[in-house]
Parts: sequence; C-alpha cells; structure tokens
Amino acid sequence: MRKYYFVFLLFSLAVFGQENNDTNAIEVSLFRGNVIPHTIDLYHLQGHPNGMMVSLLKQTHGKEEWHKAYNYPDYGMYLQYQNYNNDFLGKCFGLGALYNFYFLNRHLQLKVSQGIGYATNPYDKVENSKNRAFGSTLMANTNIGLSYKKEHLIDNLGVQAGFLFTHFSNGRTKTPNSGINTFLVNVGLNYDFSNNNKRSIDTTLVKKDYSEPIKYNFVLRSGYNESAIIGSGQYPFYHASFFIDKRFNRKSALQFGTELFLTNSIKDYIRYMSIAYPEMNLDANTDYKRVGLFVGYELFINKISLEGQVGYYIYRPFKDDLVVYDRIGFKYHFNSKIYTGFSVKTHMFYAEALEFGIGVRL
Repeated sequence: MRKYYFVFLLFSLAVFGQENNDTNAIEVSLFRGNVIPHTIDLYHLQGHPNGMMVSLLKQTHGKEEWHKAYNYPDYGMYLQYQNYNNDFLGKCFGLGALYNFYFLNRHLQLKVSQGIGYATNPYDKVENSKNRAFGSTLMANTNIGLSYKKEHLIDNLGVQAGFLFTHFSNGRTKTPNSGINTFLVNVGLNYDFSNNNKRSIDTTLVKKDYSEPIKYNFVLRSGYNESAIIGSGQYPFYHASFFIDKRFNRKSALQFGTELFLTNSIKDYIRYMSIAYPEMNLDANTDYKRVGLFVGYELFINKISLEGQVGYYIYRPFKDDLVVYDRIGFKYHFNSKIYTGFSVKTHMFYAEALEFGIGVRL
C-alpha cells in the first residue's frame, strides 16, 4: 500500500516543483468545527475538531497562459494538523498540493487541495475497536475551502477568514473505512514575501480555438482494496475504461464511455457471504465482474486537469453496492496523448477504491 501513496505524493508535489519566476507567499490558518457523520457507525465519533493549515504558495503573475485564463491563481503545497478531540479518532496530519482560485476582485478565495494523510490512532481490534473511520495510518486527504481574503492589509501582511471542508479516508484499501468529514470555520494570516504584487495584464486580444474533434481514450486503473469484512485481506483490482471525449473550449471537455471492473475483493466477499449466511441462498460462483456506463467532465488547468464522473452499472450480478457510482480525481498530461492520474471511486459517501491509472488519448 505504501508504494501507491509514495507515487501519489510525488505526483502531487510536481505541482509545486514547476520552474517559474513567480513570487512566494505563505498562509497560516487556525480552524475549529464539527464532524459530519454520514453513517450510523460514526455517531459516537462526533466532536469539535480543531487544527491548523500552513500553505506555502507560488503567486502567479502572468508568465504562463494558464495564469491569465484562471485569473492568476496561487499554487503550492500545504501542511495540515487536525485534532478531532475524540479518544477514538486521535489526530490526523496532511501533506499535499493545492490551488487557490480568486473571484470578486481577488477577495473571494476558493482553495482546492489533495494529498496524503496520517492518522495517529487507527482501528485496532484490541486497542481501538470503536474507530470505524480509519482502518489504516496512511490515507488520502481532500480539503475544499471558501474564504474572504485581504492581502497587504499592513505592508505585506494580510488576513483571511472563511469555511473549510476536510475529508480523510483510505479509500477502502483496508477495512474498516467509513472516513471522516468535517466542516470548519477558519481564520488566519497571509504574508507576501515579495514587494511585487502587480500582475501582467495582457491587453492584446488573441483568439485561439481550443475546441478539438472527438478523441478516444483507453485507461487502465489499478490498486488494491479490502471487502467490508474486517481482516478479510487486501486484493488487487483492475478497472479498464474506454470513452470518448469532446473538448469545447480552453477549460472544458465532456466524456461518455464504458468500463469493466475486475475487483477481486468482491470475488472473495461473495465466497464469504455464501458460506457465512446460507439463508441468503447466494451461489459462491456468482460472477463478481461489473460493467458500467458513465458520463464525465474534465477541467483543464495546465498539464494538470480535474475530472469527475458519474456512472451506472448495466451488468452487476452481485447486487451489494448502489447501482450508481461516482469518481473524482486529477490527471497529469505528459503530452497530448499520454496521461496518468489518481482518483477515488465511491458509491455516494462510501469509498470503494483509490485508483492509480495510465491512459492514452487518440
């Protein structure tokens, strides 16, 4: 499991490591809020978490085309500490990559970040059997924030305040894994290390057509996960997709396709259920394979793009999960034809898999 998180960390930090002449800044925010229980086995884990997030930023000033296209965003990396103030949950730490997007004359900030998390107090059948949220120490971490930001309030020092949503989950690489969502209020300071806060405004109107003809995509995603039975073991999965996409403009493309799911933990789960619950009359040889149809949307930033998909199983002999599934993730495009990516496949709030993929676009 560790090798997948290591690859993901390198992938995330590639955002921060791009060569540029942009300026440096830092944000430090304190937050406090509430756990949002989304399953019945999380109600005893409620509390009032508090913590801190430190964001190390590169401020864009118009050197690259995508800076202007997205109203001069920030990008960089974050460090996060969250104390759940709950004996079962303990504390979590996060590390990863982020983007800050700006609206309303740069006073409204949208923060989107993705990274890896570390839990100090995961599930243990003897020492911590009531923690049904974290089945492992290593997890994925997602944060989405919306804040009012005022830069250069006093010289290079500014302030920000707003709301933050955080999520920690291992994507069912190990059971149990309900994951934890929190809604927080945050307040903090920001500091610009540069005296250059001017941005290069391009007054020349250059029209460029980003639309493309329909492209054909082949993607193989893999990893490993565990069934809902604690201690049943981790098994590899293989998710193969074929889809078409149509890029309409600088930022957007729509997708439509089909995919085959070969999830070996489900195969093992079927055998277990057929023996443990004979009253279900479940055949141990029930086909574990699934086939889905999906639609998706891709948001292009630079070499990185964000992707969201919603699918429906058209073939699913073993009817355990919901018939609708969804996926959210991001891609890194090596060139116009080859890309890699990291995504989370879920059934609403229930994660099924953390997927590492490689794709071809023709």
